Amino acid sequence: MLAAAFGGVVWGIFGGALPGISPSIAMALLLPFTYGMEPVVAIVLLASVYVGAEYGGSIPAILIRTPGTNSAAATTLDGYELARQGRAGEALGISLMSGLVGGLFGLAVLVLATEPLASVALAFTPPAYFGLGILGLSVIASLSGGSLLRGVIGACLGLMVATIGTDPVSGVPRFTFGSPDLLGGIRPILVMVGLFAVAEMLEQILLPGWDKASARDTRLKLPDRATWKRLWRPQAIGCAIGTFEGVTPGAGGTVAAFMAYNESRRWSKHPEEYGKGSVEGVAAPECANNVVTATALVPLLSLGIPGSNSAAILLGGFLVHGLVPGPMLFQKAPDVVAGLYAGLFAANILMVLIGLVILTPCIWLVNRPKPWLIAFILALVCSGVFAIEQSVFDVGLVLGFGVVGYAMRRLGVPVLPVVLGVVLGFMVESNYRRSLVLSGGDHSIFLEDPVSLGLLALAGAMTAYSLLREFRKT
Repeated sequence: MLAAAFGGVVWGIFGGALPGISPSIAMALLLPFTYGMEPVVAIVLLASVYVGAEYGGSIPAILIRTPGTNSAAATTLDGYELARQGRAGEALGISLMSGLVGGLFGLAVLVLATEPLASVALAFTPPAYFGLGILGLSVIASLSGGSLLRGVIGACLGLMVATIGTDPVSGVPRFTFGSPDLLGGIRPILVMVGLFAVAEMLEQILLPGWDKASARDTRLKLPDRATWKRLWRPQAIGCAIGTFEGVTPGAGGTVAAFMAYNESRRWSKHPEEYGKGSVEGVAAPECANNVVTATALVPLLSLGIPGSNSAAILLGGFLVHGLVPGPMLFQKAPDVVAGLYAGLFAANILMVLIGLVILTPCIWLVNRPKPWLIAFILALVCSGVFAIEQSVFDVGLVLGFGVVGYAMRRLGVPVLPVVLGVVLGFMVESNYRRSLVLSGGDHSIFLEDPVSLGLLALAGAMTAYSLLREFRKT
């Protein structure tokens, strides 16, 4: 597990440091290679990539004003200004230590909040699980891409993909077109790797190369005592906002980072420094997005609903190893949950140790020719997918989903609802039909079960809120 945490953090920092390679893409690239690992080792590896990538994204954000991850965009506002003043090492040190504070705080929230929430969910019946699946789809569709219609289109596309294969009740093949390769359905891992990693590489091919980082920026400086006194307030704000945004499905680290930046400026004693090289303006967003790395796993582990793209990839890691996140996970695989907690703690500590020495290799990697990096990543995707089942058909599916993902980006259709539709499709359909079997075909069973009724009402409220928000915008 320690080796997995170490390797995951190193890969995550490198992936985060490459502009355009988000934490979810860095995780998706490793997902096929976890197929033969022990479940707890594979989960720790993927979670550690998530931790490392959030810090790695701040490196190009500070050095070349190009955020390596979406959540690092807020860091560029003051981090790059500090670099222009010759204080790049100080900005990177503040980012690293704020990430440690946020990561450990988020882990504490994860440990304390997840199991009590899961114990409540143990009372769920088939109608309640159906309501939970609908809630997960409605929340993600409502909060993705700023358009409810496009979010619903994405969720429906995912649900359509989930129906391919063998019927879960009757065992009849559906939409297989006579191909034996589709009898088992399309594994979520193939959809995730295609939509995230391959689509991003197709996007990067058409974008100009990013700026080069200078070798003079390779000395990292940790904050001194006087700086720590200035950082406690923005870090506290980042922890609070990161916790709220992390447990809210669909929000993610980007929203948390910008909200923390704005609120820390509001409560700062030196708001005039913001945008001109404020150490507080680096600490708040970096702390917030690292809190989200742990708190986004609260709805995933307790209810089986991933709260972010990266959590969705981690969900794929669980499914690859036959584990279903949700209330029963704590009963069936408590060792995996405990191992994940321990792995996240080790990853946050290792992030500091590795961050002190990895800056020079990161700068070398960022300065490589962009075509080399894209070719390497595509080769990694194809070899990793082929290694799962030695299937060329699977490689073709991944590349096909990459083209679909690229087209969705061009059309503005969000990717996360598609992934959630694929992942939650089986739970929604199987529990819907199981409930109808129990009730003899009477749909009122979904309204008679109080938990199901509450979850469906909440899903309706989320949808209505999204409609109202779009109406006001219009």
